[in-house]
Parts: sequence; structure tokens; C-alpha cells
Amino acid sequence: MAKVIIEKVGKRFGTATTTPPALQDVDLTIEDGEFVTLVGASGCGKSTLLRILAGLEIHTSGRLTCGDQPIRGPGADRAMVFQHYSLYPWLTVMDNIKFSRGLKVNRENITSADVEAASGRADALLDLIGLSRVADAYPNQLSGGMQQRVAIARALMGRPAMLLMDEPFGALDAQTREVMHDLILHIHRVEKPTIVFVTHDVEEAIYLGQRVVLMQPRPGRIHSVYPVPLPAQRTQDMKHSAEFRALRHEILARIRESAGVNTDQDLLDRLNLVGTTH
Repeated sequence: MAKVIIEKVGKRFGTATTTPPALQDVDLTIEDGEFVTLVGASGCGKSTLLRILAGLEIHTSGRLTCGDQPIRGPGADRAMVFQHYSLYPWLTVMDNIKFSRGLKVNRENITSADVEAASGRADALLDLIGLSRVADAYPNQLSGGMQQRVAIARALMGRPAMLLMDEPFGALDAQTREVMHDLILHIHRVEKPTIVFVTHDVEEAIYLGQRVVLMQPRPGRIHSVYPVPLPAQRTQDMKHSAEFRALRHEILARIRESAGVNTDQDLLDRLNLVGTTH
């Protein structure tokens, strides 16, 4: 079970009480097996909240639980995929995927049947991400999209109940990103993890998520939550539908509003204003 309950969660960096909080009074429930995307203006705390869910940051107020257990640090029930691929360059694709199996915590009381099952899962993940033919290649021999597939497979190796993704496709070109979108949706259907996905791309957030959570800055908190009016089985053509375009327009307007900018022209006017002060 990976139902997540976030109650009045806050985060303040440093000890000074005058320091503005990065997060304040964040309330959100994420159902087991749900795919939720987080969007918002820069500085709204999306990545901070994700790192708190991963146990890489400790919240300073409030309460978080995953499957009824409080989150106080990293756990095998949660895996994280970062924007940068973070593969080990001296390991092959297969060895990168299997890396977690070599950690001491995963070698205690292990049997030969466990080793065989893990090997079979690594093979299955390679097939799932479409990289069986490069199992013996090294990261520097792969494209960016292929490296991120390996990072995703490595995160899935331990069968985590929750997959946390911090702008994992941000560095990819548009065509590769579309391929990765369909891949992660396929993985969600097959593996059924709870996924929390941070992105700056509103179109990406709508296409992937069952709900889009909009956060706003100063301090970081939840502005609104949007159910996505698309079927579970999605295709790229849905991005051209009236429902998709209407939701994209509404969320973008709310992001600009939360950042104190109503239109793109406002940004240009600000730039012109700054230019005339020198």
C-alpha cells in the first residue's frame, strides 16, 4: 500500500525564525496507485516536497505517512528518479539496474531463489524499457533518453510502492520526451506504483497525471488541484482535444497569477522597465 497523507506540512531551511518557509501548511492525499503531477512557478516548493516524500529532506512541521507509516527518512518502499541520470559510469546497463541488490541492506538473509528472482526481474525490466540489446553497454555509450530509461528501471528494481520523479525528462528533446511519456504511462499500468511527478511543463503534467496539483510560492503551498478529464489509456492526439487545451490554459493562467504575472506581456513590460532604469 502506498497511500500518502500529507497534513499541515511545513519546511523551513536554517534555524532563523525570520527565514521565510519553503513550505507551509501543505495538505494533500494521494491514493494508492495514483499518478499525481506537481506544477507551479519556480520557488513554489515542488522539489522540496518531493524530497521530503523521499526522506531526503526532513519536514519541520506537520505529518506525512506512506501506507500508514510516518516518513522520517529514506525507505525501500520509495524510489526517486532525478532530472540528471545519476548512473554509475563504470557499471554496465545491467549492473546499474541491479546495483541496489548489491547493497548490504538487500543482501541480508538472501537465498539463491532470491538471487534468481532478482536476475529475472532485471531482464524483465530491460525488456520493458526496450534496452535488452544494450545490456552490456556503458552509460557514455547511450543517448540521454536511454540513460533515463536505465535510471527508471533501476528505481523499479526493488518494486517500490512509490516512484518519485523530479523533472526526469526536462533535459530531453521534444520527440524523445513524448516517447518517455508513453513509456512511463505503460510502466504505471504494468507495475502500478503510486507516482508523484514534478514538472515545469503543464502539457506534460496533464498528459501524465490523473490529477494535477498546482503549487504557489512565497511560501510554497497548494493553490488548487485539477482532475484530468482524460481516459486512463492515453494517446498523443489527446493533447489537441478541447478539454486538454482548456485545462492547459486554465493552469497556465493560475501559475502566472500565483507568480504575480497575469500575461506574457507583463513579463516583457517588466523587462523593458528594468532596461530603462540603467
